[in-house]
Amino acid sequence: MSAIATAPGSALFQDAQAAAAVADPGAPAASESPAAQRRVGEVILEVSNITLSFGGVKALNDISFDVREHEIRAIIGPNGAGKSSMLNCINGVYQPQQGRVLFRGEDVRRLSPRTRLRRMAEMGVARTFQNLALFKGMSVLDNIMSGRNLRMRTGLFAQAFRNPWWSPAEREEIAHREHVERIIDFLEIQPYRKTPVGRLPYGLQKRVDLGRALAMEPKVLLLDEPMAGMNVEEKQDMCRFILDVNDEFGTTIVLIEHDMGVVMDISDRVVVLDYGRKIGDGRPDEVRANEDVIRAYLGASH
Repeated sequence: MSAIATAPGSALFQDAQAAAAVADPGAPAASESPAAQRRVGEVILEVSNITLSFGGVKALNDISFDVREHEIRAIIGPNGAGKSSMLNCINGVYQPQQGRVLFRGEDVRRLSPRTRLRRMAEMGVARTFQNLALFKGMSVLDNIMSGRNLRMRTGLFAQAFRNPWWSPAEREEIAHREHVERIIDFLEIQPYRKTPVGRLPYGLQKRVDLGRALAMEPKVLLLDEPMAGMNVEEKQDMCRFILDVNDEFGTTIVLIEHDMGVVMDISDRVVVLDYGRKIGDGRPDEVRANEDVIRAYLGASH
């Protein structure tokens, strides 16, 4: 297995940049890394000494790293390394036995699981999943609207018995639908807005999943293998959307992805897990040259 320098994702992303340069002569050259152009801020998310066990199996063992505002932070590693478990600890699905997760300095580990999940969402942490968790019988519009749930202020009674002409609930729903329509335009899925999600190709379903997360207006967006199962063209589109979300919305992104070319092209920093341990952390070029990472994951050059 060759080292990551020959991974196809690099050429894939450069092709996407070259196409963008034709449309916009002022766009950066393909050789210029998108990560190098971003202005990364202070630490917004801190993971400290996280240990997570399921019975006698340690999924995560004393993992620490931080995420800076406006950064694209990648988590990589072989299958079973603990990547998805780490995202579940960050957004409150799992309660680690040791360690803590601080978001803007707040620790929510002592809250009940349901309260913890809601509190993290309210603070601005949104999540997409490796296995799609969409409402297959609902339209694209309604699926993305479900991401606005925490933003709704009118109660159940007002929603159920609202005045059909003009009421606070009606005004609120119109405002939320306008926001969702902007997301649909942004993700270029206008022709499918009324289509049941279950009828869409896999790549478009992934966009809808991203749109539902964006509907929460997150400060930090957790993406669990957003390009898994996609063809080259779909990966190019998803790369573009991720960079645009980071740039136009200012959203901090934590990304799990197996396409190393993509990871090395769009990430500011990369943390590497192997069987629940952290074996590497740093800029893409540093991780690429890390001997432990090469041995455990990337493979040796021939």
